[in-house]
Amino acid sequence: MASEELAKKLQSRLAATQDTGPRPESEPRPEPGLSPVRPKPQQEAEGACGAEPSSSSELSAVLTRRQDINDGNAAPCRTRVFNPYTEFKEFTRKQIKDMEAMFKRYDTGRDGFIDLMELKLMMEKLGAPQTHLGLKNMIKEVDEDFDGKLSYREFLLIFRRAAAGELQEESGLMALARLSEINVSTEGVMGAKDFFEAKMQALSLGSKFEAEIQEEKDERKRQEVDKKQRQAAFKQLQSAFCS
Repeated sequence: MASEELAKKLQSRLAATQDTGPRPESEPRPEPGLSPVRPKPQQEAEGACGAEPSSSSELSAVLTRRQDINDGNAAPCRTRVFNPYTEFKEFTRKQIKDMEAMFKRYDTGRDGFIDLMELKLMMEKLGAPQTHLGLKNMIKEVDEDFDGKLSYREFLLIFRRAAAGELQEESGLMALARLSEINVSTEGVMGAKDFFEAKMQALSLGSKFEAEIQEEKDERKRQEVDKKQRQAAFKQLQSAFCS
Protein backbone atom coordinates (compact mmCIF):
# COMPACT_ATOMS: atom_id res chain seq x y z
CA MET A 1 0.00 0.00 0.00
CA ALA A 2 2.76 2.38 0.96
CA SER A 3 4.70 1.46 -2.16
CA GLU A 4 1.70 2.27 -4.37
CA GLU A 5 1.31 5.73 -2.77
CA LEU A 6 5.05 6.36 -3.21
CA ALA A 7 4.84 5.36 -6.87
CA LYS A 8 1.91 7.71 -7.47
CA LYS A 9 3.83 10.62 -5.90
CA LEU A 10 6.90 9.92 -8.08
CA GLN A 11 4.75 9.75 -11.24
CA SER A 12 3.00 13.04 -10.44
CA ARG A 13 6.32 14.77 -9.73
CA LEU A 14 7.79 13.40 -12.97
CA ALA A 15 4.79 14.64 -14.94
CA ALA A 16 5.07 18.12 -13.41
CA THR A 17 8.78 18.22 -14.28
CA GLN A 18 8.13 17.27 -17.90
CA ASP A 19 5.44 19.96 -18.26
CA THR A 20 7.45 22.88 -16.92
CA GLY A 21 11.00 21.80 -17.80
CA PRO A 22 13.96 21.82 -15.41
CA ARG A 23 14.42 25.08 -13.50
CA PRO A 24 17.35 25.94 -11.20
CA GLU A 25 16.33 26.27 -7.61
CA SER A 26 17.99 29.73 -7.33
CA GLU A 27 16.14 31.17 -10.35
CA PRO A 28 12.86 32.82 -9.34
CA ARG A 29 9.69 31.80 -11.16
CA PRO A 30 8.44 34.67 -13.35
CA GLU A 31 5.08 36.17 -12.62
CA PRO A 32 2.26 35.39 -15.02
CA GLY A 33 2.34 37.65 -18.09
CA LEU A 34 6.00 38.69 -17.60
CA SER A 35 9.03 37.32 -19.41
CA PRO A 36 12.09 36.42 -17.36
CA VAL A 37 14.86 39.03 -17.21
CA ARG A 38 18.01 37.89 -18.92
CA PRO A 39 21.44 39.55 -18.59
CA LYS A 40 22.76 41.61 -21.47
CA PRO A 41 25.34 40.03 -23.78
CA GLN A 42 28.08 42.34 -22.43
CA GLN A 43 27.27 41.32 -18.86
CA GLU A 44 27.27 37.66 -19.87
CA ALA A 45 30.68 38.05 -21.52
CA GLU A 46 32.13 39.88 -18.55
CA GLY A 47 30.65 37.36 -16.18
CA ALA A 48 32.12 34.56 -18.24
CA CYS A 49 35.55 36.15 -18.06
CA GLY A 50 35.27 36.63 -14.32
CA ALA A 51 36.35 40.32 -14.58
CA GLU A 52 34.89 43.35 -12.87
CA PRO A 53 32.10 44.92 -14.95
CA SER A 54 33.86 48.28 -15.42
CA SER A 55 37.54 47.40 -15.05
CA SER A 56 38.36 47.36 -18.78
CA SER A 57 36.37 50.52 -19.52
CA GLU A 58 37.96 52.38 -16.60
CA LEU A 59 41.46 51.40 -17.73
CA SER A 60 40.68 52.50 -21.28
CA ALA A 61 39.39 55.87 -20.00
CA VAL A 62 42.51 56.40 -17.87
CA LEU A 63 44.86 55.61 -20.77
CA THR A 64 42.89 57.84 -23.13
CA ARG A 65 42.96 60.77 -20.70
CA ARG A 66 46.67 60.32 -20.07
CA GLN A 67 47.33 60.43 -23.80
CA ASP A 68 45.20 63.60 -24.10
CA ILE A 69 47.19 65.24 -21.29
CA ASN A 70 50.49 64.31 -22.95
CA ASP A 71 49.23 65.74 -26.24
CA GLY A 72 48.16 68.95 -24.50
CA ASN A 73 44.47 68.39 -25.23
CA ALA A 74 43.35 67.95 -21.62
CA ALA A 75 44.18 69.43 -18.24
CA PRO A 76 45.59 67.16 -15.50
CA CYS A 77 43.47 66.83 -12.39
CA ARG A 78 44.81 68.42 -9.25
CA THR A 79 43.94 66.42 -6.18
CA ARG A 80 46.18 68.12 -3.67
CA VAL A 81 45.22 71.31 -1.90
CA PHE A 82 47.25 74.33 -2.98
CA ASN A 83 48.87 76.26 -0.12
CA PRO A 84 50.91 79.24 -1.37
CA TYR A 85 52.67 79.71 1.96
CA THR A 86 54.17 76.22 1.93
CA GLU A 87 54.79 75.90 -1.82
CA PHE A 88 56.28 79.38 -2.35
CA LYS A 89 58.53 79.54 0.70
CA GLU A 90 60.89 81.99 -1.01
CA PHE A 91 58.30 84.75 -0.53
CA THR A 92 57.16 86.29 2.74
CA ARG A 93 53.54 86.23 3.85
CA LYS A 94 53.24 89.93 3.00
CA GLN A 95 54.55 89.37 -0.51
CA ILE A 96 52.10 86.52 -1.10
CA LYS A 97 49.22 88.61 0.26
CA ASP A 98 50.21 91.48 -2.05
CA MET A 99 50.24 89.10 -5.03
CA GLU A 100 46.87 87.69 -4.01
CA ALA A 101 45.40 91.19 -3.71
CA MET A 102 46.69 92.06 -7.18
CA PHE A 103 45.33 88.81 -8.62
CA LYS A 104 41.88 89.45 -7.15
CA ARG A 105 41.94 93.07 -8.33
CA TYR A 106 42.26 91.99 -11.97
CA ASP A 107 40.06 88.89 -11.65
CA THR A 108 37.02 90.94 -12.57
CA GLY A 109 34.98 87.82 -13.35
CA ARG A 110 35.51 86.57 -9.78
CA ASP A 111 35.98 83.02 -11.06
CA GLY A 112 39.45 82.47 -9.62
CA PHE A 113 41.21 82.93 -12.97
CA ILE A 114 42.66 85.74 -15.08
CA ASP A 115 41.63 85.13 -18.65
CA LEU A 116 42.96 86.71 -21.83
CA MET A 117 40.81 89.85 -21.67
CA GLU A 118 41.51 90.39 -17.96
CA LEU A 119 45.24 90.03 -18.63
CA LYS A 120 44.91 92.54 -21.47
CA LEU A 121 43.31 95.05 -19.09
CA MET A 122 45.99 94.38 -16.48
CA MET A 123 48.86 95.04 -18.86
CA GLU A 124 47.19 98.21 -20.13
CA LYS A 125 46.78 99.56 -16.60
CA LEU A 126 50.39 98.67 -15.82
CA GLY A 127 51.48 100.73 -18.82
CA ALA A 128 52.81 97.81 -20.87
CA PRO A 129 50.06 96.88 -23.37
CA GLN A 130 50.59 93.68 -25.33
CA THR A 131 49.39 92.34 -28.65
CA HIS A 132 46.87 89.50 -28.75
CA LEU A 133 49.64 87.05 -29.62
CA GLY A 134 51.84 88.50 -26.88
CA LEU A 135 49.10 87.97 -24.30
CA LYS A 136 48.59 84.37 -25.42
CA ASN A 137 52.33 83.73 -25.15
CA MET A 138 52.37 85.21 -21.65
CA ILE A 139 49.69 82.77 -20.52
CA LYS A 140 51.26 79.85 -22.37
CA GLU A 141 54.60 80.35 -20.62
CA VAL A 142 53.16 79.51 -17.17
CA ASP A 143 49.93 77.70 -18.12
CA GLU A 144 50.61 74.30 -16.56
CA ASP A 145 47.09 72.89 -16.98
CA PHE A 146 46.60 74.12 -20.59
CA ASP A 147 43.30 75.85 -19.85
CA GLY A 148 44.27 79.12 -21.56
CA LYS A 149 44.05 81.29 -18.42
CA LEU A 150 46.03 82.06 -15.27
CA SER A 151 45.16 80.49 -11.94
CA TYR A 152 46.41 82.05 -8.71
CA ARG A 153 49.20 79.47 -8.51
CA GLU A 154 50.28 80.14 -12.10
CA PHE A 155 50.19 83.86 -11.29
CA LEU A 156 52.64 83.26 -8.44
CA LEU A 157 54.86 81.29 -10.80
CA ILE A 158 55.46 84.51 -12.74
CA PHE A 159 57.08 86.13 -9.72
CA ARG A 160 59.01 82.99 -8.82
CA ARG A 161 60.54 82.82 -12.29
CA ALA A 162 61.18 86.55 -12.29
CA ALA A 163 62.96 86.41 -8.93
CA ALA A 164 65.03 83.46 -10.16
CA GLY A 165 66.06 85.37 -13.28
CA GLU A 166 64.33 82.88 -15.60
CA LEU A 167 62.37 85.45 -17.62
CA GLN A 168 63.66 87.39 -20.60
CA GLU A 169 64.02 91.10 -19.96
CA GLU A 170 61.83 92.00 -22.94
CA SER A 171 59.07 89.49 -22.19
CA GLY A 172 55.56 90.49 -21.18
CA LEU A 173 55.78 88.46 -17.97
CA MET A 174 58.92 90.34 -16.96
CA ALA A 175 57.16 93.63 -17.59
CA LEU A 176 54.21 92.45 -15.48
CA ALA A 177 56.48 91.47 -12.61
CA ARG A 178 58.59 94.63 -12.83
CA LEU A 179 55.64 97.01 -12.99
CA SER A 180 53.49 95.28 -10.38
CA GLU A 181 55.11 97.19 -7.47
CA ILE A 182 55.26 93.96 -5.48
CA ASN A 183 58.44 93.49 -3.48
CA VAL A 184 59.81 90.08 -4.39
CA SER A 185 63.32 90.77 -3.11
CA THR A 186 65.35 87.77 -2.00
CA GLU A 187 68.12 87.31 0.54
CA GLY A 188 71.14 89.34 -0.50
CA VAL A 189 69.20 92.22 -2.03
CA MET A 190 67.07 93.11 0.99
CA GLY A 191 66.64 96.83 1.51
CA ALA A 192 66.27 97.61 -2.18
CA LYS A 193 62.91 98.78 -3.46
CA ASP A 194 62.36 95.46 -5.22
CA PHE A 195 64.28 92.57 -6.65
CA PHE A 196 64.53 93.94 -10.17
CA GLU A 197 65.81 97.37 -9.16
CA ALA A 198 68.30 95.67 -6.86
CA LYS A 199 69.45 93.50 -9.73
CA MET A 200 69.93 96.50 -11.99
CA GLN A 201 71.75 98.32 -9.23
CA ALA A 202 74.02 95.32 -8.71
CA LEU A 203 74.82 95.19 -12.41
CA SER A 204 75.42 98.93 -12.47
CA LEU A 205 77.65 98.82 -9.41
CA GLY A 206 79.53 95.85 -10.84
CA SER A 207 80.14 97.68 -14.11
CA LYS A 208 81.21 100.82 -12.27
CA PHE A 209 83.53 98.81 -10.05
CA GLU A 210 85.13 97.13 -13.06
CA ALA A 211 85.50 100.50 -14.78
CA GLU A 212 87.23 101.96 -11.73
CA ILE A 213 89.63 99.02 -11.59
CA GLN A 214 90.42 99.40 -15.27
CA GLU A 215 90.94 103.12 -14.81
CA GLU A 216 93.37 102.49 -11.96
CA LYS A 217 95.30 100.04 -14.14
CA ASP A 218 95.48 102.57 -16.97
CA GLU A 219 96.65 105.25 -14.54
CA ARG A 220 99.44 103.01 -13.25
CA LYS A 221 100.50 102.28 -16.80
CA ARG A 222 100.64 106.01 -17.57
CA GLN A 223 102.67 106.62 -14.45
CA GLU A 224 105.10 103.88 -15.39
CA VAL A 225 105.46 105.33 -18.91
CA ASP A 226 106.01 108.82 -17.48
CA LYS A 227 108.57 107.47 -15.07
CA LYS A 228 110.47 105.72 -17.83
CA GLN A 229 110.35 108.85 -19.95
CA ARG A 230 111.70 110.97 -17.08
CA GLN A 231 114.44 108.46 -16.42
CA ALA A 232 115.41 108.43 -20.11
CA ALA A 233 115.37 112.24 -20.23
CA PHE A 234 117.50 112.43 -17.06
CA LYS A 235 120.04 109.98 -18.47
CA GLN A 236 120.20 111.95 -21.71
CA LEU A 237 120.74 115.19 -19.80
CA GLN A 238 123.33 113.54 -17.58
CA SER A 239 125.27 112.23 -20.56
CA ALA A 240 125.22 115.69 -22.13
CA PHE A 241 126.81 117.24 -19.03
CA CYS A 242 129.33 114.49 -18.71
CA SER A 243 130.43 114.89 -22.32
